[in-house]
Amino acid sequence: MSSGGPFVSVVTPVRNGEQYLRECIDSVLAQTYQNWEYVIVNNCSTDRTLEIAQSYADRDKRVSVHVNEHALDLLENWNHALRQISPESKYCKVLHADDLLLPTCIEQMVEVGEANPSVGIIGAYRIDEDYVNLDSMPYKSTVVSGREICRRRLLGGPDMFGSPTSLMIRADLIRGRRQFYNEQNLHADSEVCFDLLRNVDFGFVHQVLTYTRRHNDSVSSFSRRLNTQKASHFLHLIRYGPYFLNEEEYARQYKRARRVYYRFLAQNYLLVLLDKDARAKRKAFGQYHGKALAELGQPLNRFSLFAAMIAVLYNKGLEMIKV
Repeated sequence: MSSGGPFVSVVTPVRNGEQYLRECIDSVLAQTYQNWEYVIVNNCSTDRTLEIAQSYADRDKRVSVHVNEHALDLLENWNHALRQISPESKYCKVLHADDLLLPTCIEQMVEVGEANPSVGIIGAYRIDEDYVNLDSMPYKSTVVSGREICRRRLLGGPDMFGSPTSLMIRADLIRGRRQFYNEQNLHADSEVCFDLLRNVDFGFVHQVLTYTRRHNDSVSSFSRRLNTQKASHFLHLIRYGPYFLNEEEYARQYKRARRVYYRFLAQNYLLVLLDKDARAKRKAFGQYHGKALAELGQPLNRFSLFAAMIAVLYNKGLEMIKV
């Protein structure tokens, strides 16, 4: 494409990302769409991240490097990075430093946004390490109402948001929020989608356009270790269920989600008693989920936890008898 078309800001907040950063930057330079800026925010890296990023900025004026004066927490840095985008950009594409964009990503996402003014968030299929997901949108559907896609998700439907790398967001929606991501929620990227989609629609490209890498140091790996997704789903249901669901749907989903969550907590608390070597991990687990429940305004109910433990032990006993 020519340099015409709406201006797009691509943003990469990074700390100690030298291992994959060159591939990440190269994937932006390889885009078929050309009217963009690329802002790399170096969060006080101690490896060669700054050197690598600056070498690209020296060769391509569309690439700029912002250096933080002091290290910021993860989500604080994400918000800080988004404040660096140009006031001229119409769309913003976050790209994590260990992820990649496929060559037509920006072009095809912009096409959907330009053809559908009601759309505020645009997604697509992605390669999630070694398989394709975010593929549950009916093939002929390019636009779905924000209310409907959130309702489907809260009723137990598949995730269509993925990670920030998976999405393109209209830049005015970013500028309209003092803090784009909720810095108290590890899954703030999903939370902000629910929040925005109360007022805009969701666009979708039926092509694989992004690649997400999974590794031990990533946020997604931390999430899997502590299973923070369980708390996140419960939080989103409580916060947004009353808006996107009717009373009957919300009551049914709340009852089910609470039961599943407490069963999950019970299984992990029992592991503390059975495996002394797991105590350090379980302590971190308990702290995370205890805080999550408190922030929901629903502190841990010990009776419910005890009842869930009994149910887990009973079911385990039945399994042993069957064997």
